[in-house]
Amino acid sequence: MSVSSVLERYSAGAKAREEALCCPVDYDTELLKILPQEIIERDYGCGDPSRYVREGDTVLDLGSGGGKICYMAAQLAGPEGRILGVDMNDDMLALARKYQKEMANKLGGDRVAFHKGQIQDLALSLDAVEAHLEQYPVKTASDLLAFKAWQEHERQARPMIADNSVDLVVSNCVLNLVGEADRAQLISEIQRVLKPGGRVAISDIVADEHVPQHLKDDPKLWSGCISGAFQEHDFLRAFADNGFRAVGYDKWDPNPWQVVEGIEFRSVTLTAVKADPSECIDRGHAVMYRGPFSSVWDDEGHEFRRGERMAVCERTYKLITEGPYKDAFIGITSVELREPQAWCAPSGTVRPAAETKGASHEGSDNCCTPGSCC
Repeated sequence: MSVSSVLERYSAGAKAREEALCCPVDYDTELLKILPQEIIERDYGCGDPSRYVREGDTVLDLGSGGGKICYMAAQLAGPEGRILGVDMNDDMLALARKYQKEMANKLGGDRVAFHKGQIQDLALSLDAVEAHLEQYPVKTASDLLAFKAWQEHERQARPMIADNSVDLVVSNCVLNLVGEADRAQLISEIQRVLKPGGRVAISDIVADEHVPQHLKDDPKLWSGCISGAFQEHDFLRAFADNGFRAVGYDKWDPNPWQVVEGIEFRSVTLTAVKADPSECIDRGHAVMYRGPFSSVWDDEGHEFRRGERMAVCERTYKLITEGPYKDAFIGITSVELREPQAWCAPSGTVRPAAETKGASHEGSDNCCTPGSCC
């Protein structure tokens, strides 16, 4: 894989529309109305991760290109939101920044910022690197060692994207462009910058089989978002193995975008949640899995049997009732929460009904409450 081939192809795409770089995507036309046509035309993606933005979110777009998703996200995040785009391509950054003042006026505030950087190294600003090298060019081995030391100091003292600072990380057909040797670092960086409980929404291309080396070595296929595609199971596993929870495919295109040598490449959107590292505290919470499966397991090894009140700690209760699991569960909170105690319910622990009499049931339909339809 050649970084230069990716830069060259997307630099060309910033100057003229290249149809081969994108899949058909059904974007929210209301959000596109205030965007400059040039940004709309020079956008290359395979999904719409902007639909996962919530009001007030701090959003980080990895590989933000001409800024389309950032400017869409800014409308959804509202006046209290903050949108950060990271890209390493000068021509794409120039396109995105060209309209910043105009978009700030339309949005009613300057809440979108673009940074030059590598998405696998979110702590190091390449804008800062270029400014440093202009003042301190590397000419000797000693200069090189000093430059490396400076980079490490920058990452620690002035990270481009700070630890635990982002509510939602999005990306649109960019992770596949990162070299395989850098992907573990890439996902660790996503983990680093997200707040506990922060979310991920990554639209990208996956392959139904592992891509053979001769296809990976083809620079046109790699820069075209084909041969760098994750294998469909490996994509999920990469996030789950890095400690993310509720990892899944929220969107899955039924038809492949392209088929190369019998391998199907299709657009998906992966969603996940950063685990909360806080201690497990028991306060009497329970959750009931609605079904239809006889039982399910979460990423921490808890089993939830259909129709049973399963004991959970306060942290797990919050994840299940507020996160992506919530439609599958009923949350049961005791009228009087017990005194907190450090405890993680062993898998399969049932909370007796006697302990939750008169409890609040979150996520139920509440049809038969007084004055309702019953």
